[in-house]
Amino acid sequence: MNDEYQSINCDDYESLELACQHNYILKLELRDGEKFEGIATELKFTKGVEYLIVDQAGSALSLRLDHILSFSHPEIGTVVVSLSD
Repeated sequence: MNDEYQSINCDDYESLELACQHNYILKLELRDGEKFEGIATELKFTKGVEYLIVDQAGSALSLRLDHILSFSHPEIGTVVVSLSD
């Protein structure tokens, strides 16, 4: 996977913001095929890279936004993350 960060589509980012505001439990799939669930808690920007912070069984997990393939929750549906051009 390319290590250079690529920002995601604005609409997809806004869906993640909504998920964090409401602490939704998201079903996530990463671009490498890994799947799991976690509570969306916050979005962080560090050293030019954006991260979704997910609480998974009491542990905070930082996921690069460009590594997320899709996420879903009944309130927002399934979002397939598009990378910005």
